[in-house]
Amino acid sequence: MSEHGKNQVKRSRIVDAASRETGKKPARSNGGRSSGLGRIIIAVYGVLALSSTVRAVYQILLDFSAAPLAYLLSALAGIVYIVATLAMASKKPGSWKLSWYAVWFELIGVLVVGTLSFVLPVLFAHPAVWSHFGSGYGYVPLVLPLIGIWWLHKHRMPAKAQA
Repeated sequence: MSEHGKNQVKRSRIVDAASRETGKKPARSNGGRSSGLGRIIIAVYGVLALSSTVRAVYQILLDFSAAPLAYLLSALAGIVYIVATLAMASKKPGSWKLSWYAVWFELIGVLVVGTLSFVLPVLFAHPAVWSHFGSGYGYVPLVLPLIGIWWLHKHRMPAKAQA
């Protein structure tokens, strides 16, 4: 590690120690959403974003006419996962609110598409990410938004910072 890097590490430890002595907590970068369990949640969202988007693009390019609704819904799911991943990892003002809306949209999408895939199976001759409540992805699309909503609720930002 360079001498400059060592000084940066030392300085941040000193600032943290001083903050503890005065009773102030060190400021968290984005409400603690990207540390600990938050990192795992963001990583899972990232993997789902990548896998569902690549799958949707592949299906749309190769055989769109076979199941246009299912493939377009998979593309929509991929976009929602990308937005949720980036917003959850972001430190920018408004990112918490965007994360909140994206994760709720995801949950509603999984529930609606999951239900429709059982009620109107002809529309889902080929599976989509959210069909059958995400069974093709080990039900992660059903469970992940519930965990995401809980995590975001636990790490909600003050109203002023959400805007």
